[in-house]
Amino acid sequence: MTQPLEQRHWLITGASSGLGRALTVAAVKAGDTVVAAKAGDTVVAAMRRPERLDDLVAEHPGSLLTIAFDVRNTESAPTVVEAAIARFGRVDVLVNNGGVGQIGAAEEIDDTRLRDMLEQHVVGPAALTRSVLPHMRERSAGTIVQVSSQGGRVSFPGAGSYSAGKFALEGWSEALAGEVAPFGIRVLVVEPSRFRTGFNNADVLEIADPIDAYTALLGALRVDMLDVDGRQEGDPVRAAHIIRRLVDAESAPLRIPLGREAVRRLRESYRRELDSLNAHAELSASADFPGVPESVRPV
Repeated sequence: MTQPLEQRHWLITGASSGLGRALTVAAVKAGDTVVAAKAGDTVVAAMRRPERLDDLVAEHPGSLLTIAFDVRNTESAPTVVEAAIARFGRVDVLVNNGGVGQIGAAEEIDDTRLRDMLEQHVVGPAALTRSVLPHMRERSAGTIVQVSSQGGRVSFPGAGSYSAGKFALEGWSEALAGEVAPFGIRVLVVEPSRFRTGFNNADVLEIADPIDAYTALLGALRVDMLDVDGRQEGDPVRAAHIIRRLVDAESAPLRIPLGREAVRRLRESYRRELDSLNAHAELSASADFPGVPESVRPV
């Protein structure tokens, strides 16, 4: 007989819809199939509108706890972690998934909008991560899943403020991965392309007031970002199962693109950047003092 796999206890932000909900469903329903060969996991689902998971709570009352939480409220992050541990004993997997998209040229995005992207996509996740790390270090185990985007590695006109948050999240997470690896804690950065979630919904996607000078450049983008809602090629359920598979695996990459578009865009970007680096390598290296050896760093 196949031995049951270890039950995991998840803390997922932005769990009310899209990838967050798909991950929540995948976790609590893990024991519903023979293929899973394990008991269902537990989930603490943190979101601004917890009533949106009432159907799942009714179906899995012993495995699912919902908490009202705005990721930008960093002061409440420790309380969320404490509630998760009080209910299920520990947090094995933290998924920082909360956040929304924003479209606008750099000149159209004011300080408030830019700070909001940074607070949702890096400051908030950082606070929640700091709150859970002591508990994971104590057990020498745990996985932190950072839901970034293909826009966390490549950007384009109109997406600068959104990418600012995701680029920052990825840089912070890359350093984090090296810091926590000695304690048996892993970091997985997920980079989705377009997925059929509420991301592109007119009530969710933030679009800055346009400046006429950018209409020719960004007009089509603004329309496309809304028109694609409900027609995205990415399947959140498939993505959730890929993430679960990587969380359960003995080893996993630091970054995993999700969706054909993400794979294509990132491959093209890496090749383009490597070509540029090689083309200017001699010029770049000439900035050092002549005859002074390259620095030796401790990491």
